[in-house]
Amino acid sequence: MEDKVLINQQITSPEDFEKAKPTKWEEWKTNFKRRGWILLFILPALLYVIIFCYLPMYGILVAFQDYMPGDTIIGANTQWVGFANFMTFFSSPDFWRYFWNTFALCILGFIVGFPLPIIVALLLNSVRSRKVKKGLQILYYAPHFISLVVLVGMLKLIFGSDGLLDQLSIKLGGDVNGLKLFLSPEAFRPLFIFSGNWQDFGWSAIIYLAALSGVDPSLHEAAKIDGASRFKRIFSVDLPAIAPTIVMLMILSVGNLMSCGYEKVLLMQTDGNLVTSEILSTYVYTFGLVGGQYGVGTAAGLFNSVINVVLLVIANFTSKKLSGNSMW
Repeated sequence: MEDKVLINQQITSPEDFEKAKPTKWEEWKTNFKRRGWILLFILPALLYVIIFCYLPMYGILVAFQDYMPGDTIIGANTQWVGFANFMTFFSSPDFWRYFWNTFALCILGFIVGFPLPIIVALLLNSVRSRKVKKGLQILYYAPHFISLVVLVGMLKLIFGSDGLLDQLSIKLGGDVNGLKLFLSPEAFRPLFIFSGNWQDFGWSAIIYLAALSGVDPSLHEAAKIDGASRFKRIFSVDLPAIAPTIVMLMILSVGNLMSCGYEKVLLMQTDGNLVTSEILSTYVYTFGLVGGQYGVGTAAGLFNSVINVVLLVIANFTSKKLSGNSMW
């Protein structure tokens, strides 16, 4: 009887209770023994990120070197030049044109492309017929699996010289030389942006559709009882439910805002549209890889990456202050 009283006293005493609590390290070991095997599923993705994303990062040192193929990046014979490659890049007479073309292409693509998957997901979620919904989903997803080379080939068949649009223009009494949109600097950005969004908006909508599938149906039923129309329920039920997902994807998109990629741009480039189609990514390719100025090309790529990191931090901080949702 006395032992039981002592045990009860030990449990009820605040000091003894704190001592009896397991430490964080002990709790972590217990949880790891129970659920540690789940980490095996993360291991392939972790190895992929380490091998292909983190290990090559030492290559940014080339931006501070007079590097040529065959030289050691870190060694006794490494020729360090400090910020000379950056000064060469910034002092280029075409620097501001490259920067502005990149910014205009990416910001316009973001303005058009970010809300489009949200709108499509909300509209698809409103379709009552499952067969129609599945058919539309397949129709929207299919362009995502078209390669960039095939996509640009399709664009040239329609909008290029002697393409379908040129032939129709001539037949309807237009200019005998055709529209030649691929040679027009003003037409490059619309063609690039709208073709890219046509290819990816359906695939990007999958994430929002998955978020909408988790919306409690009772919320819609309660809104119906209150007399809310389908349109009003989108703003009062659906959008608030997927708001955290929208914020997360917006932060990631802003963090990748200045990265347009060079593959599609190079495929769409012509002598006529170079004024608007030359961007930072193509500068890295043409001057760094093709032109042999590896240090200057690496400096340009590092400059582009730093801008993306700064935009990511600003977007995350702003989102945390305004909505309370953030990545960290």
